[in-house]
Amino acid sequence: MDVDNSNNSFVKVELVREETAPEKEAQIRLSLYEPAEFHIINPTKKTRVGNPVGYKVVPAANAASLLDPADPPQMRAAFTNYQIWVTPYNQSELWAGGLFTWQSRGHDTLAVWSERNREIENKDIVLWYTLGFHHIPCQEDFPVMPTVSASFDLKPINFSEANPILKAAPNFYKDIHVLQASYT
Repeated sequence: MDVDNSNNSFVKVELVREETAPEKEAQIRLSLYEPAEFHIINPTKKTRVGNPVGYKVVPAANAASLLDPADPPQMRAAFTNYQIWVTPYNQSELWAGGLFTWQSRGHDTLAVWSERNREIENKDIVLWYTLGFHHIPCQEDFPVMPTVSASFDLKPINFSEANPILKAAPNFYKDIHVLQASYT
């Protein structure tokens, strides 16, 4: 993430704003019963009213791993232990499951890097988002399984001084193009 330069911070917004400094606090399991927003901000770039510019992570599809933490596949895929991770940028830390995930013993993964508990406030940081879903096969999946997709959004927050739609030209009914059916 480079929000207006590379000195960014991660903020978990609950009832009150909480600055997240240690990396371990930036490991998040999403919970419907503890609503929060997750912002990547540039604390040095502020709007006229003093809010830092940034982006918020809007979670969508995700799932928790059902494997035992000591199971070798889970040790290799320990990045699935949390849905959101934030780490300082390190050129050698490019793949959440390590360089050779399928041959790994879990020693070169996002989970191991996070154990270093490095500072992420006002740093060049990386946001990791774990997508996933559980699939229980059913009759409709045979012979061709339907498409399943997963995503999340990054939405600007405090980037504009005001709502940008206010500057848009008004729409009038005469400007709306309506397609007409043609019968021959």
